This record gives sequence, structure tokens and C-alpha cells, in this order.
Amino acid sequence: MKKVVHTSGKRKTAIARGTLHEGKGRIRINKSPVELYDPELARQKISEPLTLAGDIINDIDIDVKVIGGGVMGQAEAARMVIAKGLVQWTNDMDLKEKFSQYDRTMLVGDPRRSEPKKYGGKGARARKQKSYR
Repeated sequence: MKKVVHTSGKRKTAIARGTLHEGKGRIRINKSPVELYDPELARQKISEPLTLAGDIINDIDIDVKVIGGGVMGQAEAARMVIAKGLVQWTNDMDLKEKFSQYDRTMLVGDPRRSEPKKYGGKGARARKQKSYR
């Protein structure tokens, strides 16, 4: 019986679902290797948990599928999937602590969402100005 871990992560409107299984250390996001992921900043975001984890990742394959949201939202959702998956895979509380110390949003979702636009203005809070003189 092969060991498999399923995790999910969310950021704003982006939702990432991931699977970790035994392998050769390949990480794929939407079926393409993480090394080819653009832009550079998003790639660095995704690889943060990988650098913190160290040698553990050399015998794990991670497949992540991300839908919705923007580029950075997707990157942070994928990063959350990888971090949560590694913690579940290893059952290592030190690793969990290391991730939490570095950046808590790796393991815990950020509840902030964009506020809906209302009538009478061009944004959520902005309103048309009026003058009585």
C-alpha cells in the first residue's frame, strides 16, 4: 500500500488541491514543473516551504491543481497545499513549528476576501461626491 496524502489550500478566490505520493522529488503545478512556473516572484513563493523542509522532499512527488483567482493568489494557495501536505506526510511537529514561525499563512488560511461593490459609486466604499452650493 503506497502512502498518499491529499490536501487543499485557499487564498482569496484561488483554490488549490494537491496530492503527495512517493517519488523522485518532482513538484508539478497544473501539470507543469515548478521550475517553469512564471512569474519569478510566484515561483519563489511556492518554493519557500520546499527550501524550509530540506531533504524530505527528495523522495516525494507533489501534484497541485490550482483554479480561480490571480497569479499570486494561486501561488499562495499552492504554497499552502505543499506546506500542509509536507506536515501531514512527515507528522513532524518541528517542521510545522518552523513553517508557522516563518509565515503562518503557509498552514493557516487568510480569511480576508474582497468586499463587493455597492450601488452609488465605483467601488466597495467610494461614493459619488455631492455639493449643495
